[in-house]
Amino acid sequence: MFSPLIHALKLSRVMLSVYYAYMVEYRAELLFWVLSGTLPLILMGLWAEAAQSGQFALSATDFVRYFLAVFLVRQFTVVWVIWEFEREVVEGKLSPYLLQPVDPVWRHFFSHISERFARLPFALALVGLFVLLYPQAAWWPRWENGLLALLAITLAFGLRFLMQYTFALVAFWTERATALEQFWFLMYIFLSGMTAPLALFPDGVRAVVMWTPFPYLIYFPASLLTNQADHLIQSFGAMGLWGMVFFGINRWLWRRGLRHYSGMGA
Repeated sequence: MFSPLIHALKLSRVMLSVYYAYMVEYRAELLFWVLSGTLPLILMGLWAEAAQSGQFALSATDFVRYFLAVFLVRQFTVVWVIWEFEREVVEGKLSPYLLQPVDPVWRHFFSHISERFARLPFALALVGLFVLLYPQAAWWPRWENGLLALLAITLAFGLRFLMQYTFALVAFWTERATALEQFWFLMYIFLSGMTAPLALFPDGVRAVVMWTPFPYLIYFPASLLTNQADHLIQSFGAMGLWGMVFFGINRWLWRRGLRHYSGMGA
């Protein structure tokens, strides 16, 4: 009864080791990928300077802590599966993967997981640098918040991956599935808390935004890391609800997309 589980664990270990070795080969590129995600660190300086006027509910130190947490969350939740999947469909590379007993999505999933481990040293080095620049903002999350933040970051990555992979399945019908992600990314930037803490939003706007999936991708995990999160049950419940919604859409698009893909002669 444990053989399928053992087989799955062995397969996971092999994929993780293979993709980790592949990612480590491109260490220089990994550094540039990490640096490309430093927008929160740039915004940290801008908001910290603006907070000196005293017109915000958060202090300069609060802004520094928040955007450092946002940077960390972003490093663990960045996703690019839509570009890879679209290329596989357009170039016909998906066809041989469909003949194998493993769903193609797991290749993308484990490549993302392996990349997290490969980029971790660079991300921690950058965080250490900014802590040296802002020593007054150094903090440590409470242990219970740290554990919940780890869970929230894991779920945020899973939700972000599922959302983008769902958009990627549109590649079965169009060669520009990435256009959906680009439009979605605009809302993601402004509504996820990446450019500004949602605590600064007007109450009415924040109430509406909290019904969307965006706050739970960055703002909620970052708030846990900085010991500022509340409404934990509702937030984790919202992540689970949006996950089920996108999973249902994903499976529906996958089944219809495969029929369309095979009908094209693939």
